[in-house]
Amino acid sequence: MDIYVDSNRREAKKGVRGTCPSAGFGTASNRPLLPPTAIIAKRKCPLLIEFKHVSKTYPNGVKGLKDVNLKFEQGEFVAIIGLSGAGKSTLIRTINRMHDITNGTLTVDGTDVMQLHGKSLRAFRRRIGMIFQSFNLVTRTTVIKNVLTAFVPELPWWRAALGIFTKAEKTAALEALDKVGILDKAFVRADQLSGGQQQRVALARTLAQNPQIILADEPVASLDPVTAKQVMDDFQRINRDMRITILINIHHVDLALQYATRVIGIRAGRVVYDGPAGEVDGAVLDAIYQDRKEATA
Repeated sequence: MDIYVDSNRREAKKGVRGTCPSAGFGTASNRPLLPPTAIIAKRKCPLLIEFKHVSKTYPNGVKGLKDVNLKFEQGEFVAIIGLSGAGKSTLIRTINRMHDITNGTLTVDGTDVMQLHGKSLRAFRRRIGMIFQSFNLVTRTTVIKNVLTAFVPELPWWRAALGIFTKAEKTAALEALDKVGILDKAFVRADQLSGGQQQRVALARTLAQNPQIILADEPVASLDPVTAKQVMDDFQRINRDMRITILINIHHVDLALQYATRVIGIRAGRVVYDGPAGEVDGAVLDAIYQDRKEATA
């Protein structure tokens, strides 16, 4: 059973900067079964990302996404949950076009993503930060040099080759490290840091891009519970204070419900839940993780 919750009816939390009513569906008390396209309420925040009947089929015939209809507004903090292989990573990786969609339309800030090529696609990707589980750092060099790599795509080739950065770029890198609480590690080699600290370096590198959107693909999967919470605190603070839209693919349901304001549940490539994190209950989790229950029955 697919469950949709009309999160347009909920109010943004008072005093939380950058929080907008999201584009979910249904109500908490009587979750009506509505199609994902049933969005009527007037928006208070700019529409940023829109999936219209989006599907993704891989060359081997596997269907990663099936008729996805979603809308994301500026300043949302969204957690995407589901079984491994359900389509969580596929969903967020279509937004920056790491994966091309097969059918439908995907627009980001009014731009049809599939119409971008070459220089326009590279410029578009600069507005979208990407965080991976594996950190993707150059471990043999210092933390600040890793953060400075955020500027490399925009540098003249000779500056990129020689590693020459301006004072403004160095200042921006230090400010990004300060925002994630590891300014004191700026001149330490990356391989001397803990896993949580390395993920914070990756987050600082993304912030140095001055992104409009941050996509995070299992960013805390390899971290211990205490460190994972610290990294999630960083995401929450960045979303709140900088009003950056964050979409995080995460398999820790407890963290998803604790930190995100909106949850999207995916099962076998389809969105089966879209609504407030506070309204996710046992029935919702059963709908999202139904395949696991059937497999163990």
